[in-house]
Amino acid sequence: MARKSLIAREAKRQKLIEKYAELRAKYKAEGNAEALQKLPRNSSPVRLRNRCVITGRPRGFYRKFGLCRNQFRQMALDGKIPGIRKASW
Repeated sequence: MARKSLIAREAKRQKLIEKYAELRAKYKAEGNAEALQKLPRNSSPVRLRNRCVITGRPRGFYRKFGLCRNQFRQMALDGKIPGIRKASW
């Protein structure tokens, strides 16, 4: 499980991204690079990291499910993800 501080930091970044989204889009359309640089660094969507919704793990993330590979496997084996089952041939 990821540290709580890292998960909280990502949540804070998400709020900043939503807060400055319109202003950032406006400045980009105008081509105003100076105004863009004065915005907070964490308001850029590039700085956001995908994390597992259960554990907060940043790596091995499946975007379609919003889970890391470990939790995906566990939930699939438990039958908690519809349409997913273990391959056998």
